[in-house]
Amino acid sequence: MKTTSLIGLFSAMALVPALAGAQGSDADPTYSREVSRIIQDNCQICHQPGQIGPMSLTSYEEVRPWAPLIRQRVLEREMPPYQYDHDIGIQELKGDWRMDQEDIDTMVAWIDAGSPMGNPEELPPPRQYPVIGEWRLAAELGPPDHTIQSSPWDVPANGQDMWWEPEVASNITESRCIKAIETLPSQDAHGSTHHANSHFLTQNENGDWAMFGRLSEFAYGKLGEYVPDGACRRAPANSKVGWSIHYYPDGNAVADDQVTVGIWYHDEEDNFDEEASYTQDLTLYFLDGGGDFLIPPHGKLMTQGFHSFDHPVRLDSWQPHLHLRGVAMTMEVFDPNTGRKQVLSQASNWNAGYNHSHTYEDGFGPLIPANATIILTAWFDNSADNPRNPDPDQWVGAGQRTTDEMSHAWIAVTHLDEEGYDEILEERGETRPVARRRGPF
Repeated sequence: MKTTSLIGLFSAMALVPALAGAQGSDADPTYSREVSRIIQDNCQICHQPGQIGPMSLTSYEEVRPWAPLIRQRVLEREMPPYQYDHDIGIQELKGDWRMDQEDIDTMVAWIDAGSPMGNPEELPPPRQYPVIGEWRLAAELGPPDHTIQSSPWDVPANGQDMWWEPEVASNITESRCIKAIETLPSQDAHGSTHHANSHFLTQNENGDWAMFGRLSEFAYGKLGEYVPDGACRRAPANSKVGWSIHYYPDGNAVADDQVTVGIWYHDEEDNFDEEASYTQDLTLYFLDGGGDFLIPPHGKLMTQGFHSFDHPVRLDSWQPHLHLRGVAMTMEVFDPNTGRKQVLSQASNWNAGYNHSHTYEDGFGPLIPANATIILTAWFDNSADNPRNPDPDQWVGAGQRTTDEMSHAWIAVTHLDEEGYDEILEERGETRPVARRRGPF
């Protein structure tokens, strides 16, 4: 549970003496019986020695001093850090970091009862977690089937934002369908790798290299992404990979740094019928949330971007992207045939330190009819009321630097034809929305 302010961490320590000596009753939750397991499930992946959490939370002695702050953070749903609203939009998500309300209630009840230890014999065994520099998806999928590294780049200890955009051979000898992807910064440059985008390049009939499709989009805090069952994000043979790596020096110089993308393939026996009416062709798509803009000192701003497809699509994931003045983003769809507008996903507590790809559970990815409009709306707060704002006296424009702002999202899109759109509706027990009547009669 990484906090956003070290000042808040130390001020919370003033509350600790009030808890000293409290034992609670037999009916109260205890650390040994309930809370230790909740912390294992939700906190320790970041809060352990060597990880990004500012304190370790692997034992009762480590957890108890921070109990008042933990109470605040979980009640405000700032921790675990997963900026996705609980009360609006599609709630069925894969890899959802949000803590269950029951667990929040247990944590609060434990702290309010004085944070009792309980019976040490009821403690769970220690849990092992991947360390920085190891593949997070490997715990479930094993090591990647194929890896591709960027060309080496010397990252200085200090300086301005910089971009490294090499092209490298993919060394993929046979076209395959991707099952999962993870982009892994080096352990030494983990803190300075702001983002790393990658895409495939293939040769056309003239021998010229052209973009084939997105491979992956990594931003700080993102772990990896899965391709939905039945969808094929293709890794083309004899291709190149183009990188766009944004470094922001963090005081740690790294020589010959390389970013690596790991690819897990579908099994050879997985069949993707090219003639089926909705064999999915999945692509990672950039959705603009508004063009050029300028936020005045102590000002606020809302931007919007719009996009339509001339064929039906299914959205399989949504990854919003803002910087330090961004506070919220929502994705909606407007269907001109019915006149209805629906909120698909919303993040109202944005934190640029964590960039999650929110993947919809199977059967819940929103179906977008042809010519419907996807609306991406973002809100920015350049005032002192924004605790993550480094300087409210500055004008802030749209740009590539960390101190500039951005307003866009990445969406995984499964392209469908009309027959495939209807088949998925039927699978879900749904029918096409009735078009509204037009004209005066």
